[in-house]
Amino acid sequence: MREIKNIIFDLGGVIINLDPLLTILEFNKLGDLPFESIYTQASQSEIFDLFDKGKISDYEFFSELKKLIRYNGPYEELLFAWNAMLLDVPEKRLDTLVDMKQNYNTYLLSNTNETHISAFERSLYLEHGVKNFKDYFDEVYYSCRMGMRKPDKEIFETVLSKNKLKPEETIFIDDSIQHVQGAGQCGINAYLLPKNMEVTELLKQLNLL
Repeated sequence: MREIKNIIFDLGGVIINLDPLLTILEFNKLGDLPFESIYTQASQSEIFDLFDKGKISDYEFFSELKKLIRYNGPYEELLFAWNAMLLDVPEKRLDTLVDMKQNYNTYLLSNTNETHISAFERSLYLEHGVKNFKDYFDEVYYSCRMGMRKPDKEIFETVLSKNKLKPEETIFIDDSIQHVQGAGQCGINAYLLPKNMEVTELLKQLNLL
């Protein structure tokens, strides 16, 4: 392996604690359709892909979701259910990001949507007094603001080209195997963060910390 100069981090499940099952359970309280039939961490219906790519608005997303799950209640309950998966950001992970940025070029690359960005930035401010993740990385990339999403090769190639990164000098860490495989197809050294392992521990195993 070439000397590593760049690290690209996923957000949910790597930096932010994430539990998609909580969102599934909340939606199952609201609608007639089992939510796991249209949404899981591994695969999802087209509406979620479009939302993650910023191709539809919050209003269009939630309107379509109401039809899909046959729900007629208030918007606030849909919003609560959709954000239920987003948990906390441990202070120690933010400390690790500060350490990593001193020695490497660091990037955040997340499949996410404007609704979730608003929610986790609000939590980040309430928990840590930080407005967003920009201070912790050289660049922050959210799928909904790029018009593309993982695991498609184009999103990885865009991050590499915009920052003039060589894939063989770059590591990518994600908690979804399909995203790791997508990055690997671009020549990036891609690693799956095992469940119940701290990203700090993986960085130590890779001799990066």
